[in-house]
Amino acid sequence: MRRAYSVETVRAAEAALMKRMPEGALMQRAAAGLAAACGDLLRRTGRVYGSRVLLLVGSGDNGGDALYAGARLARRGAGVRALLVSPDRAHAGGLAAFLAAGGRVADGPDGLGGLDLVVDGITGIGGRGGLREDAVALLRAVTREHDRTPVIAVDLPSGVEADSGEVHGEAVRADATVTFGTYKPGHLIDPAAEHAGALRLVDIGLGPELPEPPDLEALQYADVAALLPVPGAESDKYSRGVVGVVAGSERYPGAAVLAVSGALHGGAGAVRYVGPGADAVIARFPETLVHAGPPSKAGRVQAWVIGPGLGDGRWAEEAVADVLGADVPVLVDADGLRLLEPETVRTRTAATVLTPHAGEAAALLGVAREEMEAGRLAAVRELAARYRATVLLKGSTTLVAEARDTPVRVNPTGTGWLATAGSGDVLSGLTGSLLAAGLAPRDAASVGAYLHGLAARHRSDGAPVSAQDVAHGIPAAWRDVRAG
Repeated sequence: MRRAYSVETVRAAEAALMKRMPEGALMQRAAAGLAAACGDLLRRTGRVYGSRVLLLVGSGDNGGDALYAGARLARRGAGVRALLVSPDRAHAGGLAAFLAAGGRVADGPDGLGGLDLVVDGITGIGGRGGLREDAVALLRAVTREHDRTPVIAVDLPSGVEADSGEVHGEAVRADATVTFGTYKPGHLIDPAAEHAGALRLVDIGLGPELPEPPDLEALQYADVAALLPVPGAESDKYSRGVVGVVAGSERYPGAAVLAVSGALHGGAGAVRYVGPGADAVIARFPETLVHAGPPSKAGRVQAWVIGPGLGDGRWAEEAVADVLGADVPVLVDADGLRLLEPETVRTRTAATVLTPHAGEAAALLGVAREEMEAGRLAAVRELAARYRATVLLKGSTTLVAEARDTPVRVNPTGTGWLATAGSGDVLSGLTGSLLAAGLAPRDAASVGAYLHGLAARHRSDGAPVSAQDVAHGIPAAWRDVRAG
């Protein structure tokens, strides 16, 4: 599992560790890891000896890390130059080591010639409010002439916010980011994560100093495999979980089909469907148990999914109220989010999972969509607290938050191909099946998002996919996770 901590927590852990170490030892560990990562990247297209490396050096410790790493590369035969954003404030020890190893300080961004690697050490995890004008000018000049040169960021791409994943103004777009001790939220949350490229974590001994729990976590294969509900020899359809689906309308019958498809492919023992799309559902999935409604009369379920394609008529309003009155976990998506009463959600005794996309989340919070998207981490935490629910905020990096004080989960399997009509309906059915199987709401939402993204990758292979493709890819994703 990837775990991320706030800047304040990281700073405190570093301070505690440095008290037990010789002065400068922690920076040397970071520089050694950075130099090794730079060497690995250079060897992919050539070799370290004779390569041409440019350091973009700010005034903080990240600049020092870059200079010490540059010194190590210079001693291995690389031609290393440094562009100092603030020459009078460069890290003194790092600059001295760099020059002693044969590194050179460039006069400016012009006339640099060919480059094999650019190392971004302008700002680090303490940077706030985007890059300053002098750094922006320097970055523009370098990238204009060397837009195809690989970029490695030191700890975090300069210009992004470490704690929130927000990006204010221009920021470095790295091909890879080498971070030290632990991940930071900005490595995992868009839009900052999009700037980070491939992540490489360097162990500098910080682990024992980091508290529990982390601020964020991202599940990996082994974590998801441990949570998957796998039937035993004595399982039956009821013990595997019966999920009720209230979805679709005369205008959107396909939403019902897709939500049921997600539930069935997600391992539900049985699916009870209530809604106007019964004929379309039965035609596609004859194993579905259909009922005319209301949902509370449809029979026993272990969880409900309501909202995809439901519309906004009287029947839809009554169905949402009816389902929220049930004493089992309920997942509310799409139209259901517009029809729910906030106080009803807050006072439920059973679990509630809300699955908004950006526009729906903005409406629930009463803010502009642009504001919500610029601060996704704050938004998902606020939604969970305000509605006392588990919230799955869909997007390029799907986030899962609870009302209680647990780490926000970040889904690492998302893909742009999921931005297709009906994909969210499949996710709702899939997550509902996991709720019905007995997974805790946070686990069901996290595993559902993980399998959903993996399924799209399976079916896509770099080509467009439909929501039906995503649903059919779920079993393959399931098998992959179990196989490790």
